[in-house]
Amino acid sequence: MVKDWTKIQKKYRGLWVALAKDEKTVMGSGKTLRQAIEQSKKRGYEDPIMARMPTEVIPYIGIL
Repeated sequence: MVKDWTKIQKKYRGLWVALAKDEKTVMGSGKTLRQAIEQSKKRGYEDPIMARMPTEVIPYIGIL
């Protein structure tokens, strides 16, 4: 299933984000991976999905 991270990307542009298992809820963020993980752990979430949000969205058209 495809997840739409458009809103997350706009808010956290260029930052690392720690996402909950639903891949929609941001548990932490930061300029570094470590900052995002630490923020997530402070909120009680030990095993986040990590992603770095791009600074800009570039459309891609192709075949999978």
